[in-house]
Amino acid sequence: MDELYEPRQRTRADQFYFDRQSMQMLLAHLREKRLRVLAQIHSHPGRAFHSEADDEWAIVRHAGALSLVLPRFAQEATVDNFLGLAATYVLSTQNRWEEATGRALLEIC
Repeated sequence: MDELYEPRQRTRADQFYFDRQSMQMLLAHLREKRLRVLAQIHSHPGRAFHSEADDEWAIVRHAGALSLVLPRFAQEATVDNFLGLAATYVLSTQNRWEEATGRALLEIC
C-alpha cells in the first residue's frame, strides 16, 4: 500500500515546522494504517542539497530512509525528470545522511 500524507505544518519562505500535535497526528495515522514513512521530499530555493537543518529536522530516522531535495522550489520538476533533478540521500546505519545516486539509489528502492 502506498500513501501520500501531508502533515499540518507552519511554513515560511525558507522553513517549515511541524508542531508536537501535528507529529502526534502523523504517528497516530501511521499506527492506525500500519504504515511507516520511507522517504521525505522537500525543496530549496536554489540548488538541491541536504542542509544542516535538513539533517537535524528530518522526519524519517531509520537506516535506509530516503530524503529527496528538489532545486528551485521544484518549479521545473516533472514526472520524467524528477529523479534527475532531486538530490537524493539515504540515512546510514551511523545516522548520517549520505548522497545516493544512480545504481546505489536503484539498489535502495
